[in-house]
Amino acid sequence: MGKGEETRQAIVDRALDLASTVGLEKLTIGALANATGMSKSGLFAHFKSKEQLQLQVLEEARERYVDVVVKPALEQPRGEARLRAIVMRTLGDWEDNLPGGCIFHAVAAELDDQPGPARDFLVAIQQEQRKMFERSVRMAMETGEFREDLDVDLFVFQLSAISGAHHHFGRLLGDPNADTLARSAFEALLAQAH
Repeated sequence: MGKGEETRQAIVDRALDLASTVGLEKLTIGALANATGMSKSGLFAHFKSKEQLQLQVLEEARERYVDVVVKPALEQPRGEARLRAIVMRTLGDWEDNLPGGCIFHAVAAELDDQPGPARDFLVAIQQEQRKMFERSVRMAMETGEFREDLDVDLFVFQLSAISGAHHHFGRLLGDPNADTLARSAFEALLAQAH
């Protein structure tokens, strides 16, 4: 990686940290200039627009999620072990990866009614995650660990609700029991799947 790429990566890393706490709308070239100590013109050379900056931040978050959660989980056997690894790493390592927790949860409410490329990209990322959960659940059904008549759509919906509640209770409400409650809810969901 050349010096220009290293600088760009350092900027994107700082932008991702910032976006996880202030959101994408408040992530501007000016705010990032203040956070990095760089000039606006220097940043503009890397990102021609606020929209391009937002998309790069979401792409970096996606790549980081894959590195922190998906790749390590794929080392687990197909089925329940892999699903458990995905969920536990999402609740733990991923949620702890950024100052504001899961950026996908942090910006979802901000973007849900705002048409445009950032929303479209966030939806695509979330659909990827949904399909990953669906595949993992189906694998657990194929291995015989989950019952054959399991409603996969409902299971994934409930799993997503646990993840959202974990973020909401832990970040917004500051509930010190959020992690324990989310893990207990996941264990109860697994028990229903057997």
